[in-house]
Amino acid sequence: MKHILIISFILIFFLGCGPVEEVAVISTQFGDIVIAFFPEVAPKHVESFMLHAREGYFDGTTFHRVIPGFVIQGGDPNTRDENRMNDGLSGRAARFYNVGTEADTTSWALPAEFNDCPHVRGALSMARSQDHNSAGSQFFICVADVRRLDNKYTVFGEVIRGLEAVDRIVNTPRDERDNPLEPVAMTIKLIPRKDIDEQ
Repeated sequence: MKHILIISFILIFFLGCGPVEEVAVISTQFGDIVIAFFPEVAPKHVESFMLHAREGYFDGTTFHRVIPGFVIQGGDPNTRDENRMNDGLSGRAARFYNVGTEADTTSWALPAEFNDCPHVRGALSMARSQDHNSAGSQFFICVADVRRLDNKYTVFGEVIRGLEAVDRIVNTPRDERDNPLEPVAMTIKLIPRKDIDEQ
């Protein structure tokens, strides 16, 4: 019996020393959006997003595209300036993933990691151009089920708290390019998942 107790304590100790699962908290004037990641299906997308978050790459950028019944999109560093016409035209991967030119950081992109995770309400996915391997830093959150995007864009996480903030953002007044009239700025930080679960 004593040996069983000792083994149990050892197992508890080592299991408790595993890697800490992190979530992202996207903070806006409309509230916080908490994101859990899917590294098992989109490891490069998750890694790039988390690296950008740690480096403050997203801080001060805005959600520049909000379409009711569809998505809210952000992550473009161009949105920090006053020129609204260049919003949605920039962004890069956080490191070189063999797409682009290694010596030119502005060319870095993510290879597609299409998977079986559906584009349903709350899904976090990565924007791209017509080239499948062109995702950079721009991401979007589905505000409704958009299954026509399945296997065409890479889902790499989901909203686990804060969908009410997503709904408030998508319904903010916007211009003819679906860019909010009043900027919806964000900061993104990573915190241990347990900190959210304990709240």
